[in-house]
Amino acid sequence: MPTPPHAIGFTLDPLDRVSEKRDDEAFVAALRDEPSTRFLLFVNNVPLFKRTNGRDGGHDPLFDAHEAAKPGAPLQTVFLGRDADKRSLFALSFDEDAKSQFEGDSVEAVELRPIAMQGLVPAPMVSALGEARSMLDWHRRHRFCANCGQPTDSAGAGWRRVCGSCGAQHFPRVDPVVIMLVTDGDHCLLGRQPQFLPGMYSALAGFVEPGETFEHAVCREVLEEAGIRCTDVRYFASQPWPFPSSLMIGCFARATSTEIIVDRNELEDVRWFTRAEVAAMVDGTHEQGLSAPKPFAIAHHLLKAFATGELD
Repeated sequence: MPTPPHAIGFTLDPLDRVSEKRDDEAFVAALRDEPSTRFLLFVNNVPLFKRTNGRDGGHDPLFDAHEAAKPGAPLQTVFLGRDADKRSLFALSFDEDAKSQFEGDSVEAVELRPIAMQGLVPAPMVSALGEARSMLDWHRRHRFCANCGQPTDSAGAGWRRVCGSCGAQHFPRVDPVVIMLVTDGDHCLLGRQPQFLPGMYSALAGFVEPGETFEHAVCREVLEEAGIRCTDVRYFASQPWPFPSSLMIGCFARATSTEIIVDRNELEDVRWFTRAEVAAMVDGTHEQGLSAPKPFAIAHHLLKAFATGELD
């Protein structure tokens, strides 16, 4: 199997999460007060950035303690970890009014997806922003106990919620998703959803269901969406996807049938593509203008590995 490339987005985690110290409240509080500590600020799941070198310049997501205090008390606080130089990083969430506290300070809210896909901040920081977004969104959506319905409180440096009524503990969830490239010799199976950019095709994907292995999920999803039976599922690489909190499990599989039956409720089209066509789609040179996902997405690297013959 080819070596998964580091160009896959959200995979360069720069932090030691120091998970064994999350319940040490004095330790975590001391980290927050260190001069070198920096903060990622979010408003409604959207990160804030300081513009550098004018409005068309760079994007800096790191705020010091003085800057982070401008909007007042945060709705949620999560200790993300420390970098190689022992500098701590926290994520803070605020309501919509927080942006008004930065008027005149060259601070703007920018959705994480375009920031990440356009490479507007370094790859390790993209991963930290993804971690922060997933965690803060989890807090926003899990304010009440699933066991008794009462309000819950943040604990463990933001990595746990505890119900004060029934004592239940709740932990962040990650939803596993298989994304698979099914091959048949020099052909591979690609599909498109209606919301894709015109002409773009990608690998099929779907959520892993309870009681399934990811190998089983690959075979089931391909059969459900395209009517194709497959076998020989092989793992390639994974990608955290913080929208809101998925883990993309990239796989290859070999088709044992070739007649396509498209599930129109899921996909707009499914087709077999030749290796040459896929190479042109990846390179942006397809004569019909068809395209593949960009290098930030794991799907791009599945297609590229097939197109270049790395699987042979």
